[in-house]
Amino acid sequence: MLKKTVLTFAFLTILTTFYGFNANFSASKDMQLNNDGERSVDSSLDLNRDFKISTYDHLIRNISEQEGNDWRLMSAIAYHESRFMPDITSRCGARGLMQIMPAVARQFDVAKEQLDDPETNIWVANKVLTKITTTLRFSATTSDHDKMKIVLAAYNGGIGHVTDARRLARAYGENPNSWEVVAKYLCLKSLPEYYESDLVKCGRFGGSKETLAYVDNVMGRYDKYCTIAMR
Repeated sequence: MLKKTVLTFAFLTILTTFYGFNANFSASKDMQLNNDGERSVDSSLDLNRDFKISTYDHLIRNISEQEGNDWRLMSAIAYHESRFMPDITSRCGARGLMQIMPAVARQFDVAKEQLDDPETNIWVANKVLTKITTTLRFSATTSDHDKMKIVLAAYNGGIGHVTDARRLARAYGENPNSWEVVAKYLCLKSLPEYYESDLVKCGRFGGSKETLAYVDNVMGRYDKYCTIAMR
């Protein structure tokens, strides 16, 4: 009896190591939840169907489309910010699905405690993206992908640093609406000969590596979501 108990305990320990105590063993055959809270799709299914990305699809889609943003991009942001977990707070105080800072939320008359509500959190994130896009004033010829990447850089690294980078690009005769160019000057803003320029209003930027990686990762996931979900 003791031997059987020990073996049973060992088996359960292995299971919880791989699946966690809240493992979901009852997901459907063709669509299962993975550890990130997303839906994993059977590649043999019809890709023209509107597959779900996360349990927050309904909220993200409705709020984002009302604001004029692509809900799949907002879902990609939510994945990288929180892995679709609505009740987390970062070490710097960012809260919820989209990791909104309380100071940013106050700009939209939203209290810190309200950010724990997924609907409010998503709403604020959409407002932030719209405000960033409007403030940056892209030219009509800017490609959607360049625009998305520059906006994501501002979302992650701050609109001030992105504006500085675009200002430097203009001064050096380069295209401020090109992500490749903006990324270049974000990196150069770590050097005194650039961040000490009178054109730079936000000083040195030492987070370019993180911001560029963030943009690449979110855009990669966005492209993936575009293949499994209709807008």
